[in-house]
Amino acid sequence: MRMLIELYITFFKMGCIAFGGGYALLPIIQREIVENKKWATNEEVIDYFAVGQCTPGVIAVNVSTFIGYKNKGIIGSLVSTLGFISPSIVIIAVIASFLSEFSHLAIVNNAFAGIRVCVCVLIFNAVIKIGKTGVKDSPTLIICLIVFFIAVATNVSPIISVICSAFAGIIIKSIKKGEDNK
Repeated sequence: MRMLIELYITFFKMGCIAFGGGYALLPIIQREIVENKKWATNEEVIDYFAVGQCTPGVIAVNVSTFIGYKNKGIIGSLVSTLGFISPSIVIIAVIASFLSEFSHLAIVNNAFAGIRVCVCVLIFNAVIKIGKTGVKDSPTLIICLIVFFIAVATNVSPIISVICSAFAGIIIKSIKKGEDNK
């Protein structure tokens, strides 16, 4: 029961500060879940984000569900998800009731502009930290650069990139394994 309460509280806190979507939450998940709680590794978080992006729903909610499931099964996934979405439900209801009255104000628009910049920096920082564990050798660097180019230069769905990267990883590891057995 203690672990379920800890899951709820941890994801509730993250849900309170989940501005900018799932990727903006990446550095917080990395610090809180990987470094502080040790509920997952960097590699697992990367995997959860990859799968979370390919499944329906909000990435950060999906990630919280995966982490809850890893630690306490189905009940853990439900508690983590509920913890993460509870603040959003309350905050969205409050903001929605007032936003239309204040959205035209310059101070509100300027605040959102500042928040967007901050979110970009947080995402970049998380990419650097987690990228160090994902890009381990020349083949993974090549996959990373190809996917980056595709993401920047085309409108290819991220799902396609994730699936193709998975196949590339399987092929590369199979070739390496074959070379190691010789």
